[in-house]
Amino acid sequence: MTVEQGNVERERERVGRVRVDREGPVDLEVLGRAVKEAQYRHHRALDTRLAKVGTTLAQWDALRAIARSPGASAHELALATFQGDQSFGTLASRLAAQHLVERRPGRGRRIEHHLTEAGERILEAGGEVAREVLGASFAPLDEEERATLLALLRRMGVRADALP
Repeated sequence: MTVEQGNVERERERVGRVRVDREGPVDLEVLGRAVKEAQYRHHRALDTRLAKVGTTLAQWDALRAIARSPGASAHELALATFQGDQSFGTLASRLAAQHLVERRPGRGRRIEHHLTEAGERILEAGGEVAREVLGASFAPLDEEERATLLALLRRMGVRADALP
């Protein structure tokens, strides 16, 4: 057992499973803020650590989206990275200037995006960082709790698509 695993085990013993002792409904603003705080902590930690491998969270996320969908348009990648078309276009231009991405003409006016070898190296280095950061963040949850959290968040995502 590593030192980190030992620390996690001690923390689990100290805190135990999260108990929900409450009267009345959960305050949805408090719940929403807790989700946002977790996301903010992830983003801060990832940005700090990704800087050490020469990228940012936004850039690494764009590289990840391009790797998942080689040849995708800027619009498709903007949707995949939760950005607007103009913001993604600016980001893609920066990535191309850094020789991490190639932009090639597609059908009609479509511009296709592909990773370069340098982009693949940054993507891999960023993936290692993400696995470390997220592994530490989710360490207090056991595998069953992680699966439950993922299922709940996915269920919310499906329902959110139906919102006005």
